[in-house]
Amino acid sequence: MAKTIEIMDTTLRDGEQTAGVAFTASEKLTLARMLLEEVKVDRLEIASARISEGEYEAVEKIVKWATEKNYLDRIEILGFVDGGKSLDWIKKSGAKVINLLTKGSLNHVQGQLKKTPEEHLADIKKSIAYAKELDISVNIYLEDWSNGMTSSQDYVFFMLDGLKDEPIKRFMLPDTLGILNPKTAFDFVKATVERYPELHFDSHLHNDYDLAIGNSFSVIEAGISGIHTTVNGLGERTGNTPLASAVALINDHTDHTTHVVESSLNRISGIVESFSGVEIPANKPVVGDFVFTQTCGVHADGDNKGGLYFNELMPERFGRKREYALGKTSGNASIRKNLEELGIELEPEALKKVTQRVVELGDQKETITKEDLPFIISEVLGTRQVAEEKVRLINYYTTAAWGMEPVANIKLEVDGKEYQQTANGDGMYDAFMKAVSSVYDVLGKEIARLKNYKISIPPGGRTDALVETVITWEFAGKEFKTKGLEADQQTAAVKATLKMLNLIEE
Repeated sequence: MAKTIEIMDTTLRDGEQTAGVAFTASEKLTLARMLLEEVKVDRLEIASARISEGEYEAVEKIVKWATEKNYLDRIEILGFVDGGKSLDWIKKSGAKVINLLTKGSLNHVQGQLKKTPEEHLADIKKSIAYAKELDISVNIYLEDWSNGMTSSQDYVFFMLDGLKDEPIKRFMLPDTLGILNPKTAFDFVKATVERYPELHFDSHLHNDYDLAIGNSFSVIEAGISGIHTTVNGLGERTGNTPLASAVALINDHTDHTTHVVESSLNRISGIVESFSGVEIPANKPVVGDFVFTQTCGVHADGDNKGGLYFNELMPERFGRKREYALGKTSGNASIRKNLEELGIELEPEALKKVTQRVVELGDQKETITKEDLPFIISEVLGTRQVAEEKVRLINYYTTAAWGMEPVANIKLEVDGKEYQQTANGDGMYDAFMKAVSSVYDVLGKEIARLKNYKISIPPGGRTDALVETVITWEFAGKEFKTKGLEADQQTAAVKATLKMLNLIEE
């Protein structure tokens, strides 16, 4: 029977267990707002109880906001069977839901707690009773449940038998060590759901074998009611089920649905990438830079002839658009697609020459952007496809000193007239950009907004290696990229910025 799969996102708790990731209180609040109001996940796990003062501060901020918005029952905190200490911490914060961490395998009970199943069950019931006194709702994590089902099913069912009549809203089944495969995931969930049809079960999958999405499909088919996710698949070790992939999977490969707004997935992904510092692989499904980019010329030709290389993952669903990469595998069709977007039309022989030059540059490992094409046309055909350079950098000077803000002094020529400005910034390039912005303020013009900044440095440790800087900009509702190639990283960025200024002048 078709149903809505509940999405509980744990980016702010399990996602923060990614090595090197720590969100500030304000970042957590920003992400909580976006996840509930824009992305529209059903629930959020925002923290672990008793971890730190910073964690408590973040919880207080989110709880205050959630209370005002009537979202408090959707805010959850991981807590422990610790004699009520976690529950006291949660009560003090104002939160109303605990995800109580219990042991889902006999090995964990005996090896970590040094207790019998009966003793652990009694401790859990005491925590549940205390939660009821404090008016806190309880969900139960059966930690290491997948190993429990593998080697001690009697123990798992003993625990569920002992807890099924307690005031527990959800039983959450973690594949803590990421050991499941699609067959075992299906079998274990099916056995559990059929034995306890009246209970709500969530799945919490880890990605150690790169099977979190495959296992998600299996547990949904087996009857699970909820899936736990993280944005970009952040989490312990190899991470958790990625939110964007899970939503696409449910919508396209099952009879079920979610409340999640697909068009918001790319935006939340980029913000989590920025806050976490963990870069999204370019080929990561749904949200990676290249996933809606066709590289092969044959594919571009097929798309021209009726979308022959499209699948259900249409980029527009996720607030994105299809692109056609330029490089050694480009054909005439790929070049034509990019030229169409620029409003340039070439005769077949001219197109052939431009394609040949793009392939040559690709062979040299050059990154070619759509915005480079007019310059390539001018070079190959001797035909000017770009306007005269309206913006020239006459000179610039940047400096940084220990304990002082970096400073940039620039002199720009715009339409034949010179302008000079000085600005401070958080870094030398930031200071340069602020000085450029000051010039454009004087002119009463806007410049493009920087959306992404990527540098590529060849491995090997050479200090004179060429640095390629590719900057993504947004101007007048459109995105475009410019690049600079230099031995100095800042100079490469400056070159890319000058290209941007000339493009928007056109």
